[in-house]
Amino acid sequence: MKCTHEIERMCRVARGPNNGPAPIPQEGKWTQAREVRDINGFTHGVGWCAPQQGACKLSLNIKEGVIQEALVETLGCTGMTHSAAMAAEILPGKTILEALNTDLVCDAINVAMRELFLQIVYGRTQSAFSEGGLPIGAGLEDLGKGLRSVTGTTYGTVAKGARYLELAEGYITQIALDDHDEIIGYAYLNLGRMMDSIAKGTVPAEAIQKASGTYGRFTEAKRIINPRNE
Repeated sequence: MKCTHEIERMCRVARGPNNGPAPIPQEGKWTQAREVRDINGFTHGVGWCAPQQGACKLSLNIKEGVIQEALVETLGCTGMTHSAAMAAEILPGKTILEALNTDLVCDAINVAMRELFLQIVYGRTQSAFSEGGLPIGAGLEDLGKGLRSVTGTTYGTVAKGARYLELAEGYITQIALDDHDEIIGYAYLNLGRMMDSIAKGTVPAEAIQKASGTYGRFTEAKRIINPRNE
Protein backbone atom coordinates (compact mmCIF):
# COMPACT_ATOMS: atom_id res chain seq x y z
CA MET A 1 0.00 0.00 0.00
CA LYS A 2 1.48 3.31 -1.07
CA CYS A 3 1.73 6.26 1.32
CA THR A 4 2.52 9.88 0.57
CA HIS A 5 5.94 11.36 1.39
CA GLU A 6 4.43 13.22 4.36
CA ILE A 7 3.10 10.02 5.89
CA GLU A 8 6.38 8.14 5.28
CA ARG A 9 8.39 10.60 7.35
CA MET A 10 6.00 10.58 10.32
CA CYS A 11 6.79 8.50 13.40
CA ARG A 12 4.38 5.76 14.45
CA VAL A 13 2.03 6.32 17.39
CA ALA A 14 0.74 3.14 19.04
CA ARG A 15 -2.95 2.44 18.78
CA GLY A 16 -5.01 2.13 21.95
CA PRO A 17 -7.82 -0.37 22.66
CA ASN A 18 -9.88 -1.47 19.66
CA ASN A 19 -13.29 -2.64 20.78
CA GLY A 20 -14.61 -3.23 17.26
CA PRO A 21 -18.03 -2.21 15.96
CA ALA A 22 -20.98 -1.57 18.24
CA PRO A 23 -23.07 -4.72 18.73
CA ILE A 24 -26.37 -4.86 16.84
CA PRO A 25 -29.41 -7.01 17.70
CA GLN A 26 -29.76 -9.97 15.37
CA GLU A 27 -32.11 -12.91 15.81
CA GLY A 28 -32.08 -12.78 19.61
CA LYS A 29 -28.35 -12.04 19.99
CA TRP A 30 -26.09 -9.00 20.13
CA THR A 31 -23.61 -9.32 17.25
CA GLN A 32 -20.50 -7.41 16.28
CA ALA A 33 -20.83 -7.48 12.51
CA ARG A 34 -17.41 -7.33 10.87
CA GLU A 35 -18.12 -9.19 7.64
CA VAL A 36 -21.10 -9.72 5.34
CA ARG A 37 -21.47 -13.29 6.64
CA ASP A 38 -22.14 -11.89 10.14
CA ILE A 39 -25.47 -10.43 9.00
CA ASN A 40 -28.78 -12.21 9.68
CA GLY A 41 -32.37 -11.06 9.76
CA PHE A 42 -35.81 -10.88 8.20
CA THR A 43 -37.22 -7.48 7.34
CA HIS A 44 -39.35 -5.36 5.01
CA GLY A 45 -38.81 -2.08 3.20
CA VAL A 46 -40.53 0.20 0.70
CA GLY A 47 -39.05 1.90 -2.34
CA TRP A 48 -40.30 4.26 -5.04
CA CYS A 49 -39.19 5.26 -8.51
CA ALA A 50 -37.92 8.70 -9.53
CA PRO A 51 -41.21 9.91 -11.10
CA GLN A 52 -43.02 8.33 -8.12
CA GLN A 53 -45.47 6.51 -10.34
CA GLY A 54 -44.91 3.19 -8.59
CA ALA A 55 -43.78 1.64 -5.33
CA CYS A 56 -42.29 -1.65 -4.17
CA LYS A 57 -42.47 -3.47 -0.87
CA LEU A 58 -39.52 -5.83 -0.56
CA SER A 59 -39.17 -8.54 2.12
CA LEU A 60 -35.86 -10.37 2.59
CA ASN A 61 -34.79 -13.25 4.82
CA ILE A 62 -30.99 -13.21 5.25
CA LYS A 63 -28.95 -16.02 6.78
CA GLU A 64 -25.17 -15.58 7.19
CA GLY A 65 -25.17 -12.63 4.83
CA VAL A 66 -26.94 -14.44 1.97
CA ILE A 67 -30.50 -13.72 0.85
CA GLN A 68 -32.38 -16.99 1.25
CA GLU A 69 -35.88 -15.66 0.57
CA ALA A 70 -37.24 -12.65 -1.30
CA LEU A 71 -40.82 -11.40 -1.58
CA VAL A 72 -41.34 -8.60 -4.12
CA GLU A 73 -44.69 -6.76 -4.11
CA THR A 74 -45.25 -3.90 -6.55
CA LEU A 75 -47.91 -1.26 -7.02
CA GLY A 76 -48.50 1.28 -9.79
CA CYS A 77 -46.47 1.11 -12.99
CA THR A 78 -47.35 -2.04 -14.96
CA GLY A 79 -43.73 -2.59 -16.01
CA MET A 80 -42.83 -3.12 -12.37
CA THR A 81 -44.52 -6.53 -12.35
CA HIS A 82 -42.04 -7.87 -14.90
CA SER A 83 -39.16 -6.24 -13.02
CA ALA A 84 -40.43 -7.93 -9.85
CA ALA A 85 -40.40 -11.29 -11.63
CA MET A 86 -36.75 -10.77 -12.53
CA ALA A 87 -35.87 -9.54 -9.02
CA ALA A 88 -37.37 -12.68 -7.48
CA GLU A 89 -34.91 -14.70 -9.57
CA ILE A 90 -31.96 -12.36 -9.09
CA LEU A 91 -31.98 -11.78 -5.32
CA PRO A 92 -31.95 -15.25 -3.69
CA GLY A 93 -28.42 -16.54 -3.34
CA LYS A 94 -26.76 -13.12 -3.39
CA THR A 95 -25.08 -11.52 -0.40
CA ILE A 96 -26.71 -8.29 0.75
CA LEU A 97 -23.69 -6.39 -0.57
CA GLU A 98 -24.06 -8.00 -3.99
CA ALA A 99 -27.80 -7.27 -3.97
CA LEU A 100 -27.20 -3.63 -3.08
CA ASN A 101 -24.96 -3.27 -6.12
CA THR A 102 -27.14 -5.26 -8.52
CA ASP A 103 -29.45 -3.61 -11.05
CA LEU A 104 -32.89 -4.89 -10.06
CA VAL A 105 -34.32 -3.39 -13.27
CA CYS A 106 -36.88 -1.09 -11.61
CA ASP A 107 -35.99 2.08 -9.68
CA ALA A 108 -38.57 1.32 -7.01
CA ILE A 109 -37.14 -2.15 -6.35
CA ASN A 110 -33.60 -0.74 -6.26
CA VAL A 111 -34.65 1.90 -3.72
CA ALA A 112 -36.40 -0.74 -1.62
CA MET A 113 -33.17 -2.78 -1.61
CA ARG A 114 -31.24 0.29 -0.46
CA GLU A 115 -33.68 0.94 2.38
CA LEU A 116 -33.57 -2.71 3.46
CA PHE A 117 -29.78 -2.72 3.42
CA LEU A 118 -29.75 0.16 5.88
CA GLN A 119 -32.23 -1.57 8.19
CA ILE A 120 -30.32 -4.84 8.07
CA VAL A 121 -26.77 -3.61 8.68
CA TYR A 122 -27.90 -1.34 11.53
CA GLY A 123 -29.75 -4.16 13.29
CA ARG A 124 -33.25 -2.82 12.69
CA THR A 125 -34.76 -6.00 11.30
CA GLN A 126 -38.18 -7.37 12.21
CA SER A 127 -36.50 -10.47 13.63
CA ALA A 128 -33.88 -8.58 15.67
CA PHE A 129 -35.15 -9.97 18.97
CA SER A 130 -36.55 -13.30 17.69
CA GLU A 131 -34.30 -16.10 18.91
CA GLY A 132 -33.02 -18.02 15.91
CA GLY A 133 -34.75 -15.63 13.51
CA LEU A 134 -37.59 -16.55 11.19
CA PRO A 135 -37.61 -19.71 9.05
CA ILE A 136 -37.44 -19.60 5.27
CA GLY A 137 -41.04 -19.20 4.17
CA ALA A 138 -41.88 -16.36 6.56
CA GLY A 139 -42.41 -14.09 3.55
CA LEU A 140 -45.17 -16.32 2.19
CA GLU A 141 -46.80 -16.43 5.62
CA ASP A 142 -47.04 -12.64 5.49
CA LEU A 143 -49.28 -12.99 2.44
CA GLY A 144 -51.75 -15.17 4.30
CA LYS A 145 -54.17 -17.68 2.76
CA GLY A 146 -54.44 -17.48 -0.99
CA LEU A 147 -50.92 -15.99 -1.20
CA ARG A 148 -52.12 -12.56 -2.38
CA SER A 149 -50.75 -9.18 -1.36
CA VAL A 150 -53.02 -7.12 0.87
CA THR A 151 -53.96 -4.12 -1.23
CA GLY A 152 -56.37 -1.25 -0.88
CA THR A 153 -57.78 0.53 -3.91
CA THR A 154 -60.33 3.29 -3.40
CA TYR A 155 -61.39 6.19 -5.58
CA GLY A 156 -63.43 9.33 -4.97
CA THR A 157 -64.65 12.50 -6.66
CA VAL A 158 -66.46 15.59 -5.38
CA ALA A 159 -69.16 15.03 -7.97
CA LYS A 160 -69.91 11.36 -7.26
CA GLY A 161 -68.30 10.48 -3.91
CA ALA A 162 -66.23 7.45 -2.89
CA ARG A 163 -65.87 4.07 -4.55
CA TYR A 164 -64.31 1.09 -2.76
CA LEU A 165 -62.64 -1.18 -5.34
CA GLU A 166 -60.41 -3.54 -3.36
CA LEU A 167 -59.79 -3.80 0.39
CA ALA A 168 -58.19 -6.25 2.80
CA GLU A 169 -61.08 -8.71 2.42
CA GLY A 170 -60.72 -8.77 -1.36
CA TYR A 171 -62.28 -7.50 -4.59
CA ILE A 172 -65.28 -5.28 -3.80
CA THR A 173 -68.34 -6.33 -5.81
CA GLN A 174 -71.03 -4.14 -4.24
CA ILE A 175 -71.35 -1.10 -1.97
CA ALA A 176 -74.23 -0.73 0.46
CA LEU A 177 -75.78 2.73 0.90
CA ASP A 178 -78.22 3.97 3.55
CA ASP A 179 -81.15 6.32 2.98
CA HIS A 180 -78.71 9.26 2.91
CA ASP A 181 -76.63 7.53 0.22
CA GLU A 182 -73.75 7.09 2.68
CA ILE A 183 -71.64 3.91 2.57
CA ILE A 184 -72.51 1.50 5.38
CA GLY A 185 -70.95 -1.72 4.11
CA TYR A 186 -69.83 -3.72 1.11
CA ALA A 187 -69.78 -7.17 -0.45
CA TYR A 188 -66.48 -8.70 -1.50
CA LEU A 189 -64.93 -11.64 -3.30
CA ASN A 190 -61.68 -13.07 -1.94
CA LEU A 191 -59.88 -14.00 -5.15
CA GLY A 192 -57.17 -16.02 -3.41
CA ARG A 193 -59.68 -18.28 -1.67
CA MET A 194 -61.71 -18.58 -4.86
CA MET A 195 -58.72 -19.73 -6.93
CA ASP A 196 -57.64 -22.17 -4.20
CA SER A 197 -61.10 -23.75 -4.31
CA ILE A 198 -61.13 -23.98 -8.10
CA ALA A 199 -57.64 -25.56 -8.06
CA LYS A 200 -59.00 -28.24 -5.71
CA GLY A 201 -61.80 -29.07 -8.15
CA THR A 202 -64.65 -26.90 -6.93
CA VAL A 203 -67.03 -25.69 -9.63
CA PRO A 204 -66.29 -21.96 -10.31
CA ALA A 205 -69.80 -20.79 -9.41
CA GLU A 206 -69.62 -22.61 -6.08
CA ALA A 207 -66.09 -21.35 -5.46
CA ILE A 208 -67.24 -17.76 -5.98
CA GLN A 209 -70.07 -18.26 -3.51
CA LYS A 210 -67.76 -19.76 -0.88
CA ALA A 211 -65.23 -16.94 -1.27
CA SER A 212 -67.80 -14.15 -1.05
CA GLY A 213 -68.86 -12.24 2.03
CA THR A 214 -70.07 -8.91 3.37
CA TYR A 215 -68.72 -6.32 5.78
CA GLY A 216 -70.44 -3.68 7.88
CA ARG A 217 -74.21 -3.11 7.86
CA PHE A 218 -74.62 -4.54 4.38
CA THR A 219 -77.97 -6.17 5.18
CA GLU A 220 -79.42 -2.78 6.22
CA ALA A 221 -78.73 -1.20 2.82
CA LYS A 222 -81.42 0.94 1.26
CA ARG A 223 -79.58 0.75 -2.04
CA ILE A 224 -76.79 -1.43 -3.40
CA ILE A 225 -74.54 -0.27 -6.22
CA ASN A 226 -71.70 -1.67 -8.31
CA PRO A 227 -68.72 0.59 -7.50
CA ARG A 228 -67.25 0.24 -10.99
CA ASN A 229 -70.14 1.33 -13.16
CA GLU A 230 -72.89 2.88 -11.05
